[in-house]
Amino acid sequence: MRLEPVAAPGLARTLGLPALALAGTFVVGALLVLAAGADPFATFGLIVQGAAGSKFAALETLNRATPLIFTGLAIAVAFRAKLWNIGAEAQLYAGALATVVLGTSALGLPPALMWPAMAGAAVIAGGLVLLGPVLLKVRLGVDEVVTTLLFNFIMLLFVSMLLEGPLKDPMGMGWPKSEALPRDYRLPRLVEGLRLHWGFALALIAAVVVWLIETRTTLGYEIRAVGQNARAARFAGIPVNRVLVKTALLSGGLAALAGFSEVSGLKGNLTQDLSPGFGYTGIIVAMLALLHPLGVVVSALFVAGIFVGADSMSRAAGVPSYIADILLATALLAMVLAILLTRFRVVRG
Repeated sequence: MRLEPVAAPGLARTLGLPALALAGTFVVGALLVLAAGADPFATFGLIVQGAAGSKFAALETLNRATPLIFTGLAIAVAFRAKLWNIGAEAQLYAGALATVVLGTSALGLPPALMWPAMAGAAVIAGGLVLLGPVLLKVRLGVDEVVTTLLFNFIMLLFVSMLLEGPLKDPMGMGWPKSEALPRDYRLPRLVEGLRLHWGFALALIAAVVVWLIETRTTLGYEIRAVGQNARAARFAGIPVNRVLVKTALLSGGLAALAGFSEVSGLKGNLTQDLSPGFGYTGIIVAMLALLHPLGVVVSALFVAGIFVGADSMSRAAGVPSYIADILLATALLAMVLAILLTRFRVVRG
């Protein structure tokens, strides 16, 4: 058995195999629900109801999707250039750290200036965090999968050190957390009385901007060319190393905006458990979206809906909420296999 490239995959193959992968994912989930002694149809209905069955549930799903859109975009941009960024978690924390440091400083700027200043500082911090591994890749040939993954642990330990030291809130009763942002520096709520904030609108704008960059700019063409064949792109005169550096700055900055959004829009301060794995989940979001920036929004809403709905379902049906993690892991594996079979066919001999 061997794999043979498919010269021009048809629409049925391109869309049918990913759809089949998602269907297979829910079959696996149904079997697990049956094993837990529950009705799969009722359980999945509870997930949908918990994610979108009321105004509060729908807005909580949008709220959970906000950081996933940013990290999904970050992964999609990097993977498009075959830059395997596994460190979106580190870039998220770098953005959150920059937001807190700038937001709690005594600059005295009005909110209209402080919001873009904090977002800009976050983007720069996230881009610099990814720039290191990329420079190691282009200069020394170091595998970025290893370096970006290790940066997640380095950044988390660095943040932990700061929260136990110079950034520790003296009024925090000993808890390792930073000082809270002033109320005026937090992003306003989109719906009064509920948690959804303007970070969600910023995430939608970011998705459109990334789509325009990829489809309407020279940089987008260069990113696609480098991702499809770096050697051919270099032969055609595209500065591959420079494109990878630009991609790193864009990808890291997008992931950092998730940290900015979580701190300024939702939490108000920096804690070590700010992210429950948004950076890693962003990989699933990007792969489910087939690396399409606008598809990332839909994929993030789908993933966020599963998480939010699973929490509600667990309380109502007594089925462990960990089924959400299994569903997403299965979806990722199935989607990777679907993408492989879209580009290659299995032949004998």
